[in-house]
Amino acid sequence: MRTRTLTLPAALGAALLALAALPADASGATAPRSAQEGSVSASALLAKVTSCSQISNGKYKTDDETSATVPVCGKNGAVFWKADMDVDCDGQVTAKCNADTDPWFQDDTAFHQSDGRALRADSLPYVVVPSSSSIWKYTSSGIKGGGVVAVVYNGKVEYAVVGDTGPTKIIGEASYATANALGIDPDPETGGADSGVTYILFKNSQVSPIESHSAAVSLGDSLARQFLANN
Repeated sequence: MRTRTLTLPAALGAALLALAALPADASGATAPRSAQEGSVSASALLAKVTSCSQISNGKYKTDDETSATVPVCGKNGAVFWKADMDVDCDGQVTAKCNADTDPWFQDDTAFHQSDGRALRADSLPYVVVPSSSSIWKYTSSGIKGGGVVAVVYNGKVEYAVVGDTGPTKIIGEASYATANALGIDPDPETGGADSGVTYILFKNSQVSPIESHSAAVSLGDSLARQFLANN
């Protein structure tokens, strides 16, 4: 996980958004899925996170050059935040994630597959949590590697796992595969979403093995239904 300092001019940002909307053969990216994962709708989840009971000792930045505006919020059985999405390509070296495609590339992740290898960002949906600090210690909230995350964006729900840790003062990052599944440009250098992404992390959950996305979807759907019932 790296600290990003990239700021796109408005014109370039608009151009990238237009590119992300192109079909797969024009943009080079896999076409986003049309159906959400699981049985719980994006609107149902968002209805439960309209207000924030802040549990972090302060707020996070979304990028180095922005001010700290994002709190970590607590709910029954979960924590959540609303931020942007930077694209993390760290982990196994692949054609899409490597030092040539990503200037911040690192060949490791904080949490590893069952075979001991780093996670694979271009095929496994995972979310980055801030490294523990005086602002917030994720483990104290029942969040652990392999924990389930419901990522909500533009009417879609994608289930991911907690797969990497990042800077202590920055929040809002997920793997190439997470972005791609949500219809967000997954390019690690120029892609991502400037805002509108909600991350709901379910406490004391853990997918085993961490690299099984189908297990994340199954457990995530169950936890999402519990989340709706308990909040």
